[in-house]
Amino acid sequence: MKTADLYVRVSTDEQADKGYSIRSQEEVLRKYCGLQSITVRKVIYEDYSAKTFNRPAWTDMLGKLKKEKGRLVNLLLFVKWDRFSRNAGDAYQMINILRKIGVEPQSVEQPLDLSIPENKMMLAFYLAAPEVENDRRALNTFYGMRRARKEGRYLTTGPYGYINRTTDGGKKMIVPVESKADVVKWAFEQVAKGTFQVDDIRRQVNAQGMNCSKSNFYTLLRNPVYCGKIVVPAYRDEPQQLVRGQHEPIVTESLFYEVQDILNGKRRIQMVKMTTADNLPLRGLLICPHCGKQLTGSASKGRHNYYYYYHCISSCGVRFKAETANDRMLNELNKYLPKNEVVGLYKTVIKEIFFNQTGSQTDGRKELLNQIQAENDRLSKARKLLLDDAIDSNDYKLIKAECENKLLSLEAKLTGFSAKSYDLSDCIDKALTNLSRLQIAYSEGDTTVKRSIIGSIYPEKLCFDGTDYRTAKINEAAQLIYLINNKLEAKKNRTKLDFSSLSDSVAGAGLEPTSASRRI
Repeated sequence: MKTADLYVRVSTDEQADKGYSIRSQEEVLRKYCGLQSITVRKVIYEDYSAKTFNRPAWTDMLGKLKKEKGRLVNLLLFVKWDRFSRNAGDAYQMINILRKIGVEPQSVEQPLDLSIPENKMMLAFYLAAPEVENDRRALNTFYGMRRARKEGRYLTTGPYGYINRTTDGGKKMIVPVESKADVVKWAFEQVAKGTFQVDDIRRQVNAQGMNCSKSNFYTLLRNPVYCGKIVVPAYRDEPQQLVRGQHEPIVTESLFYEVQDILNGKRRIQMVKMTTADNLPLRGLLICPHCGKQLTGSASKGRHNYYYYYHCISSCGVRFKAETANDRMLNELNKYLPKNEVVGLYKTVIKEIFFNQTGSQTDGRKELLNQIQAENDRLSKARKLLLDDAIDSNDYKLIKAECENKLLSLEAKLTGFSAKSYDLSDCIDKALTNLSRLQIAYSEGDTTVKRSIIGSIYPEKLCFDGTDYRTAKINEAAQLIYLINNKLEAKKNRTKLDFSSLSDSVAGAGLEPTSASRRI
């Protein structure tokens, strides 16, 4: 009497959850064994794909069968051959393995006597048909997903900053999550500014809840999904392409490609790495009044507390209390509080300068248009060379892909150029408001804010002598607005002095001032 193990495998996760296929297969197999007087030893249940034999239940069963070597069971029954395998090559190898250990695999609905040579042709058909079906289904799925990408649909789980949603019409798409999208946008803007190293920006966004590794952060910055584009991978003769997505972008195309230029090293920016303590915001910004070398800062442990000092890196012995230097800097910022009598003049001058210099934007736009035309000309030339058999199709494809990538980047920058619009009055009012509370912003800001304020006013390092600050050069705009260290201020004072001396001389001589002196 024969003994058999029954192998039941489901084809989809849905069947595994509902259990319909499992019960149906087991019922058919047990009925067949009853009719053929076959003893059932056990039933093996499987819910894995039949593309390979790397299945948990199958691996466990095969290991036990190899140890038994056909002593306890001599048949392995399943309903159809597609329950056994959907890969013809692997199926032939597994059939040989089972037969060597004395176990005969057999389908109850597609029975074959493999001792008859002609039946091997039917076996090939039974094994090849499900593999062909699988391949056709996979190919249809691939083409469907590719078509969806070309239509601008994002098909997988949304990246950080997006969440998957289904619209009222049943259409699936990704939408921005406001809190996370703001973090992503801020990260792109900071990289474009070039104030900090990329890894420093990653640490800052992680502090805001992103929790992103270094490699993943670079992947995020290079993901065109954030500027509203979908990548369609290269396939056969079709090159890789970017299409406009149906989702809402988080950053503009011009900002995205500006960041790509920085990451690719096409745009070099001097970046500052912040490593200074909160009590020493001026560290690295001061020079020694004696030897001219840089002042550094450190803490000295006292009896009850730590005390902070700025001191020279050389052995000249110059040292100042950090608290005193920090307080004097607040007094220094008093010079930059806007005076009411010059606010109106300031607005007028800024507007006039802005409108005189907006021609630079036109020049930049013309330069981009010239670069776009040059790339189009290069592509046309390559096409002509291809038609003249001067280059082969592979060379043409490489040139075309390179030109199209450059054109995509240039067109994105051109879009950003034309999209820029300014509300100058609001910008000026906001700037004046910020200037009027400069001391408050400095005192309440963290170390980064304080250093940014100082760096925007003083392009060179400051010299602190323990009481006052001196610098060889300050921001030219601040110098003109506030007449700080400016000859105009001296000239104004000298004019007042000359007028006073002239009036005293005239009065001492007992004469009336002339019309000319009155005009002065």
